[in-house]
Amino acid sequence: MILPMTLTMAAASTLLNIWLGGRVSRMRVVHRVSIGDGGAEPLVARMRAQANFVEWAPFFLILLALIEIARGQPLWLWVLASLFILARILHALGMDRPPGNKLRAIGMMATALIMLVFAGYAIVLVYQDRLERMRPTTHETFAAASAQARAST
Repeated sequence: MILPMTLTMAAASTLLNIWLGGRVSRMRVVHRVSIGDGGAEPLVARMRAQANFVEWAPFFLILLALIEIARGQPLWLWVLASLFILARILHALGMDRPPGNKLRAIGMMATALIMLVFAGYAIVLVYQDRLERMRPTTHETFAAASAQARAST
């Protein structure tokens, strides 16, 4: 089974991680630091931007794949997945600016919100199917009511 949405977002995540790694490498050259951070705050910020992406991306891709398997490829899922990638880019760019900047805040909040939606939807998918299987159909409800009415007369 090919999961086009997940495969596309996994590729986008890989490219984003390569870009983030390149930004760290450039900062290492500028500050002449080959191992660790050398106390250079700009290098620390870029390292954390990449590490933060690596912390979020696996959960994003796992949830995306499982939701795609469970429910296909609705447009809103494509939009949210694309917004996740954009949010991570904004976060990384915001890490180059002083604390409290809007890019970083938007990136962080959008990431958290998207992940909450994904997690919530995943939980709903599991229990929605179970509840639908447990809920009697209209025909079953009518048949049970008819049988009960006949028994009472």
